[in-house]
Amino acid sequence: MPESSDSALLVGYNLADDAGVYRIGDEQALIQTVDFFTPIVDDPFTFGAIAASNALSDVYAMGGRPVTALNIVGFPHDQLGMDVLNQILLGGHSKVQEADAVLLGGHTVRDSELKYGLSVTGIVHPDRVVTNAGARPGDSLVLTKKLGTGLIANAFKADQIGEDDMAEAVASMLDLNRAAAEQMGRFGVHACTDVTGFGLLGHAAEMAAASRVSLTFRAASVPIIDLALDLGAAPLGGGSRDNQLFLANVVSVDPDVPQARANVMFDAQTSGGLLIALPAERAEGLLDALRKDGVVAAAIVGDVTDGSPGEIQVLP
Repeated sequence: MPESSDSALLVGYNLADDAGVYRIGDEQALIQTVDFFTPIVDDPFTFGAIAASNALSDVYAMGGRPVTALNIVGFPHDQLGMDVLNQILLGGHSKVQEADAVLLGGHTVRDSELKYGLSVTGIVHPDRVVTNAGARPGDSLVLTKKLGTGLIANAFKADQIGEDDMAEAVASMLDLNRAAAEQMGRFGVHACTDVTGFGLLGHAAEMAAASRVSLTFRAASVPIIDLALDLGAAPLGGGSRDNQLFLANVVSVDPDVPQARANVMFDAQTSGGLLIALPAERAEGLLDALRKDGVVAAAIVGDVTDGSPGEIQVLP
């Protein structure tokens, strides 16, 4: 795709960031994003809420505030009743309301496979946009949610675990990154991305490449859902395996890192946390503030270095 050329374009797609940003005045810029996917849980209301949380996260990752949203739906009308669609839309609406944004409507098409998500518009001051390109050597890396939702969701789809086993993963996916984004704005962070389909290491690789720095992770410090660590002992499949293969040339995993823990770091997440780069001396203060706001899983997981640009080391 050719790059867009416009003096008002602050963030385009050239650096694989979480959303686009377009200046509309000296004091305001628009953040625009879209995300939708197939169900990962059985309950339609919960599916709608998770999908909405996931889409809203892109705005939070850019340091912004969601203001409006539009539904996007592909619906197999000949297989599922309108009550299912209604519950999905109500679930999504509940999260838009929680974000203090406004649902304006949307668009539905007939589809052989159910899909749902949101197109979201947010706002941010042009001078306060947070991108994935600002990480600096000496920064600490903070992750705000536990990893493992992809492994757990896939195990549920394969009937390897029951619905009760999904509880912690579902609760994590339902949590908005709003509190994390608000605290992030108070600590002068240098870079941020949300952790979704490319996994922690995939999105970290985008940050490293865009910032022209190297990242080092301490695997033992990365928060992981216990069940996912058990499931991670098996070889990866699907999107998580694709992540692992795609990143083979830029990610180096120390042989002393347990295989299960390394696997989870490649796991394709849904509605994951924020990966934040900020000055090391402010990292503990951010953690304290996050925990007071209920973001209890947040942890310092690594550092930014001046090694080979775009490369990542995973140490024990």
